[in-house]
Amino acid sequence: MYVTPRPDVQEDPLYAVRLGLTGMLAFAAIPILNPALPPIIAALPLGLIAAQRKAFNPGKVLAAPVVMIVMVYAMTWFVEQLRPMPLVYVGSMWLIYFAAFRMILKTGAPLGMLIIIVALLMSIMGMHGTATLETMRDGFAQASLVAFVIGPLVYLLLPARTRERHVDEPIPTDGRIETGAAIRATVLLGLSFWLYAVMQPSDMMMAMVAAMVLVFPTGRRVWDEAFQRVRATLYGAAIALIVLWLFTFSQHLPIVLGLIFLSGLFLGSKMLSGPHPSMVYQYAFSVVLALVAGALSTQDPAYASFTRIVLTMAGAFTAAFCVAMLDSLTKWRGNPLVTTAPS
Repeated sequence: MYVTPRPDVQEDPLYAVRLGLTGMLAFAAIPILNPALPPIIAALPLGLIAAQRKAFNPGKVLAAPVVMIVMVYAMTWFVEQLRPMPLVYVGSMWLIYFAAFRMILKTGAPLGMLIIIVALLMSIMGMHGTATLETMRDGFAQASLVAFVIGPLVYLLLPARTRERHVDEPIPTDGRIETGAAIRATVLLGLSFWLYAVMQPSDMMMAMVAAMVLVFPTGRRVWDEAFQRVRATLYGAAIALIVLWLFTFSQHLPIVLGLIFLSGLFLGSKMLSGPHPSMVYQYAFSVVLALVAGALSTQDPAYASFTRIVLTMAGAFTAAFCVAMLDSLTKWRGNPLVTTAPS
């Protein structure tokens, strides 16, 4: 699967400032919209915007939220139609996971990851009931609209230095990709039932962290990604607790917005030159936003942090172990020297 490269400070020296501003504006939208699931409003726009590199690309920045809204409404309708038939429902979700993973392995394009995340979250919420499913749908739609507005705004205020637009260079995976896709779809289906059993609907953003480790096509990358997700969660939880602790001294909206901006500025700077892959720091900022938004709305901050860390570690490592073991047993990859090359 294609992995977005580290931002270049020469091409985009204001990237860290833009990242902090994106998180701050997304968080500021929460009291305006008063959503049922604040963590989605806080974290989702960051994921859709922060992956952009080089100059502003309207096609990507504006198309991604629109695609997200369409997919969420389509998946909601699909889940509502199949919920009365449990076996058909489970089988259909496996087929969606399989098709998305096959797309990732065959083309290397990240669109399959978006399909997996939407299908995973909506299918789990569908098991909680129609009302909960529609709440998640509305939350995704609101967050996508926020991203649609914030994306052009932050680039207008803080444009990149380069005029060149970034072009993705996805790398397909060799071998029997149907076998690889089937392994990942089966593991993700089991993970779906586990998440449904142990997670509350308000914590559903944590499912994204546990599921993303499965998209990487090789055993080595699966383990690397698992460690990166856990590290990002720990970093994000630590920073979120610091933000919440400082917020207790002066509980006003401008204070928390300023702390969010400083957190994004710090993690954005690490994305440019930190010792770990840039995505670790991007995911950490998403964790900060989700935890702070959840803690200030309905969740206890200590409980939210502990729950996110434990569930992420358990889900990520269990899924990574299963996928890596089954990959090793089936030996479906065609050329290990190519597929295990660092991203």
